[in-house]
Amino acid sequence: MSVSISEKEYKSYGKCVFIENDACTLAVTVEFGPRVIYFSRKGKENVMLEDTEQVFTVDVEGYGTWRNRGGHRLWVAPELLPETYYPDEAPVEYKAEGDTVTFTPPATPFGKQLRTTVKLDPEKAVAQITQSITNVGDKEADFALWSITGLTAGGTAVIPMCTRRSGYLPNRVMSLWDYSDINDPRFKLTNEYARIRQDKFIQGAFKAGFNVEDGFAAYAVNEQIFVKCFGDYQFVEYPDYSCNFEMYTNNRFLECEILGEKRKYQPGETTEVTETWHLLDNTGDIEPDLDKIRTAVGK
Repeated sequence: MSVSISEKEYKSYGKCVFIENDACTLAVTVEFGPRVIYFSRKGKENVMLEDTEQVFTVDVEGYGTWRNRGGHRLWVAPELLPETYYPDEAPVEYKAEGDTVTFTPPATPFGKQLRTTVKLDPEKAVAQITQSITNVGDKEADFALWSITGLTAGGTAVIPMCTRRSGYLPNRVMSLWDYSDINDPRFKLTNEYARIRQDKFIQGAFKAGFNVEDGFAAYAVNEQIFVKCFGDYQFVEYPDYSCNFEMYTNNRFLECEILGEKRKYQPGETTEVTETWHLLDNTGDIEPDLDKIRTAVGK
């Protein structure tokens, strides 16, 4: 098997770059963004959120309107106006080399150059996503890389909790936002895992962050399990009380987020994070089992 790369129009998203093998299809917008707007196993439905109606927008004074649009995006943390929500409406340059495509939008007016590289396995439903942010301004900047994957409704996420023995010291971190109700019926916390269910009938939002030392989290939807694998937890400063992983949900979608080190970056300095996405077959939409996922993805 091999990887094919082509340009196609997709729904209201305009021209997209489709990266495919015999096992899966992945698509990235290039008229704006970029957004990884499509990812599915062959014969299955898209696991990414598609906000074709542009329900989720933010007016950013002086810069226009930011549109969620769905899918996976790269952001800068911490979450602030106007920088975080700077409208990424400009065309995206891309370069294809073999099984790898690099997407480069214009630098932001806040001195950040974002870049996303997608490498698809030639045989499996596995993609390596490498993202970077470079300080292209003339002053040092304090920030972190923020990788956000917007996933479609109707699924269940499972996040492994840290079970490392630490003696007299703590081993788990959990951050909650002011709108997060600890008694939210979508949320379950045990000693081994946290579970967050997307529910279209519950209007309010829920978000929680964790120190995920196992290096992965999973979301079961559309008869597939999307597994987001990332690097080891480093004992550095992360945003939001030092969480390297966060999960957000509302009545329309669920977001699976990882964060890089938060520190001061000098002009010309780059921060980079690589993650690997697996799409496992889950015919029957069975709730994710952490041990089975570990075996499947080598964790």
